[in-house]
Amino acid sequence: MSRTRIKICGITREQDLASAVRHGADAVGFVFYPPSPRCLRFDDARKLAARVPAFVSAVTLFVDPDAALVNRAIEAVRPGLLQFHGDEPRDFCASFGLPYIKAARMKPGLDLLQYASEYRDARALLLDADAQGYGGGGEAFDWELIPRSLPLPVILSGGLTPKNVTDAVRRVRPWAVDVSSGVEVSKEAKGVKDDAKIAAFCAGVKHADV
Repeated sequence: MSRTRIKICGITREQDLASAVRHGADAVGFVFYPPSPRCLRFDDARKLAARVPAFVSAVTLFVDPDAALVNRAIEAVRPGLLQFHGDEPRDFCASFGLPYIKAARMKPGLDLLQYASEYRDARALLLDADAQGYGGGGEAFDWELIPRSLPLPVILSGGLTPKNVTDAVRRVRPWAVDVSSGVEVSKEAKGVKDDAKIAAFCAGVKHADV
């Protein structure tokens, strides 16, 4: 059985980055969406990215950005992967010379097979809840909406926590899981991660893989 990869998103502090790495995260996410409370300034992102060790991927997250913002984030972070959460067309996502993943907001009626075909050169589809705002909302979606025949790897997101991630991995068997608010200190402390929750989340994923 393959190992489920783990991404901790919405990193804003050096200690949270260190915690994610220490507990076995494969990737860390840096948000560049100004309305988000987890959005980073470029100087802060540069400092955090300098602390990402070898074999851990830095991922930059955008929502309907212009090309200038994406290019500034790339210069600051030197990410291994771009993540697009809005209505960005495929040509835009693929225009920066870096691999990308595309988020799909899950809701009844979405033809996920057609969506995957439209973004056929994405490295994965990140499946998130159709919640207000983009990412970090702490809401789950009906995992039964995921077709079993998707041609792209699945990154499961939306409402994952240390309490439900083991069941989520066992039921969906995604390539990876992505968490942000589920490992934060509280609903009010957006962007402030909790070391114990990160540890429990990563342990829950590993337990599901046994």
